[in-house]
Amino acid sequence: MAVTALVRHARSTERPRDRLLAIIREKSLLKGEDFKLSSGETSKYFFNMKKTMLDPEGANLIADLILALPELESASAIGGLVMGAVPIVSVVCARSWDTERRLPAFFVRKERKGHGTNSLIEGYLVSKTRVVLVEDVTTTGGSVLKAIEAVRDSGATVDTVVTVVDRMEGAERKLAEHGIKLVALYTRADFEG
Repeated sequence: MAVTALVRHARSTERPRDRLLAIIREKSLLKGEDFKLSSGETSKYFFNMKKTMLDPEGANLIADLILALPELESASAIGGLVMGAVPIVSVVCARSWDTERRLPAFFVRKERKGHGTNSLIEGYLVSKTRVVLVEDVTTTGGSVLKAIEAVRDSGATVDTVVTVVDRMEGAERKLAEHGIKLVALYTRADFEG
């Protein structure tokens, strides 16, 4: 058996959630120094999720774990704010192709381009449908609230945000104030110690 086949086989015996946790620890978790967060706060932990989201195994594990969530059962599409959510919505959309629950994707720009359609939302968002938003990392929830507002302004319903990692710094509470449930694949506590 080739070495890569052996490695793949060894990894396949790991539970997907455990394997993704290991990938995030290895590729995306930075700690020790003071990192400035998008919220303006500083932290000794920083999650640079791009290296996990753009890794073939990491991307597919994220998609599989998200697709297994019951919160997606009645969703007509999956979307998120540019840039952090784009790799996630793309791979979830692609992985949903051969499931009973195909999920087209969309993304929300932070601001209008000023040309073309001048739309904040690109992709497959249909008015009067229920969609789920995703994030790579949530801190206070401020960033994803912009996407929620744009989706609601378009006439669609959003009641759930799925995040790969919740930093546990107020996002769950803030989103709840807006009628949004936060579902985290992992929290900061999963990486401490």
